Amino acid sequence: MLKDLKEFLLRGNVIDLAVGVIIANAFGAIVNSLITDVITPLFLNPILKAAQLEQISQLKWNGIAYGNFLSAVINFLVIGTVLFFIVKSAEKAQSLAKKNEEAAEEAPAGPTELEVLQEIKSLLEKQN
Repeated sequence: MLKDLKEFLLRGNVIDLAVGVIIANAFGAIVNSLITDVITPLFLNPILKAAQLEQISQLKWNGIAYGNFLSAVINFLVIGTVLFFIVKSAEKAQSLAKKNEEAAEEAPAGPTELEVLQEIKSLLEKQN
């Protein structure tokens, strides 16, 4: 039983999934910080001050508190936009790396040692 557990835990897919979850959690913290520390103070706070509100959750209409919903929609749009640009940048970086690899593979190989020696031999024969 322990051997099976060890085999399961050390299987490549489980480790890859664990790494993915950890990276996603760290990335989530970065995106949340971007929203709360950068985007909200730059864009959302001036709009809220113009509406004479301190928080978006204070928005109400006929007893319906739509501010929380609006906040969730704004967060979704911001996160989606940020992820879009990150994925596009990663795809562009991958395609550039692939093009560089292809260019390196397509670069003509220099002459071999045998070819150089044969060329020297033919040049010497022409001089004599």
